[in-house]
Amino acid sequence: MLKSVRILLSPAAFVYGIITKLRNYFFDHKIFHEKKVSSKIIAVGNITMGGSGKTPAVMYVTNFLKSAGYKVGVLSRGYRRKTKGYLLVSKGEVTAENVNEYGDEIVMVANECKTPAAVSERRVSGVNKFLKDVDLDVVVLDDAYQHRWIHRDLNIMMIDQRFLTKQETLEQKLLPLGSMREPFTSTDRADIIIVNKKFSDSTEIPDRLKKYFPTNKTFYGYYEAAGIFDLKTHHYYNPDEFTGQKSLVVCGIARPYSFLNALEKNRIDITNKLLFEDHKDYTVKEIQLIRKRFYDTNSFSVLTTQKDAVKLASYSRELDDVDIYYLKIDLKIENSDEFKKQIMKIF
Repeated sequence: MLKSVRILLSPAAFVYGIITKLRNYFFDHKIFHEKKVSSKIIAVGNITMGGSGKTPAVMYVTNFLKSAGYKVGVLSRGYRRKTKGYLLVSKGEVTAENVNEYGDEIVMVANECKTPAAVSERRVSGVNKFLKDVDLDVVVLDDAYQHRWIHRDLNIMMIDQRFLTKQETLEQKLLPLGSMREPFTSTDRADIIIVNKKFSDSTEIPDRLKKYFPTNKTFYGYYEAAGIFDLKTHHYYNPDEFTGQKSLVVCGIARPYSFLNALEKNRIDITNKLLFEDHKDYTVKEIQLIRKRFYDTNSFSVLTTQKDAVKLASYSRELDDVDIYYLKIDLKIENSDEFKKQIMKIF
């Protein structure tokens, strides 16, 4: 079956690769031109489909810039939102609530960082409108590694460490055969590369890939559990308080391995789980399924991710008799002082 899929998708992946190569060639040789805006631009993105940790990196960079005294905003395309065009999500004082209108990731960033935020598929016009709405020194672009029409002062590329070790698999092929947006050669556009270990131990980058990850611009990131929070009250709990308890684990994220691994490392029972696709758009049907599974398994609680919690909060009334908590994670950077120096070079 897998061989048949490879045969069917190989021509499409070849065509996709040619288009990607031509597009990058046109930008590299100034046939296509990047457009500058009136603020500094930091782009955070990846060369794979989902699961690399872009959003935690966006929050890390945003919070660092805020602590350094800069007026910083975040602009995302608002993946899977129900609207189109430019929308101002928050000016920083008021957190956003309408997930369907803006998208789950930007709502999470706006709530967590308390920073101005906006969405727009077109980054150049979106940033220009954003700068008219809010006075900013720097805009952090979420998921913009491939969006080369806008000039960026710093290009940060994320990649999942586990992905690098998946040799001889379809995953390291270009779309639609594999899950790569661009080949590994595209790492040369990055000013900073973050290899995200998440909750896993360090592993060596395979020899055949080391040339794409030069030591002078490659940093390692990892996740730390910042605590478990009540979905409705946002009250903090130490993960130890959930040790050994039977919970129903619910998540709709790309590559859920790291989330499940984090729970296991905190000795939380993950036997009962509902795993949905990335950016799951929860409906009453899924809420009813969660309720049924919760009671059928006699679970103590529902445990979910922070990103899923943003969407599940819309169903607080339907879930008023179910205790729901989310795991909050923080991205940490090894050699963080040097990492921050690299960011500050753009000012």
